[in-house]
Amino acid sequence: MKFLPISLLIMALATATALAYDPSPLQDFCVAINDPKVFFNGKFCKDPKQVTADDFLFKGFRYPGNTANPLGSKVTPAFVDQLPGLNTLGISMARIDFAPGGLNPPHTHPRGTEILVVAEGTLLVGFVTSNQLNNTLLTKVLYKGDVFVFPIGLIHFQLNIGNTSALAFATPSSQNPGVITIANAVFGSKPPISADVLTKAFQLDKKVIDYLQAQFWYDNN
Repeated sequence: MKFLPISLLIMALATATALAYDPSPLQDFCVAINDPKVFFNGKFCKDPKQVTADDFLFKGFRYPGNTANPLGSKVTPAFVDQLPGLNTLGISMARIDFAPGGLNPPHTHPRGTEILVVAEGTLLVGFVTSNQLNNTLLTKVLYKGDVFVFPIGLIHFQLNIGNTSALAFATPSSQNPGVITIANAVFGSKPPISADVLTKAFQLDKKVIDYLQAQFWYDNN
């Protein structure tokens, strides 16, 4: 029994070590360079004495986004690039406008969980779990006032299934959550991913892969 406290101490230290991790990045990558004024993981801070109320104001949500595009949707972000006051606060917003039948296509946010509230219309939303949980689709129909959460990094989407325009507001848990639109990234990358890779990955004929890579993949952001 006299060894029990020591054992508990070792377990506690091991647990503390296991829980330690690098902070989540705020940009896609941060290649090291001797001059720190070029790029670093975040943004430099303005002199607090020069801050004004305008630094915390964003007017971009006043007007609907243009949904006259192949997806029938438009995302208007209020991330740190649009709203400097968000820097270091770990939060942001986006307005999402949908034409009837409009889709915010399957995508992920690598650096933020997203909570979505429907302001107008009816949306079919969902996300897919990881391989660990057998890529299970969790989906729901949302109505005005409903709220839904998309966990960080998981593929998710929103589809307007109503007969009228729809509007939703999303709040990611990052000042710069990032967006990876699946179809754009897989079939529209520059330079393109090898057709040999994609034919094996999707079990499709090379002609189908060539066709998909030749398409124009619209970005609604």
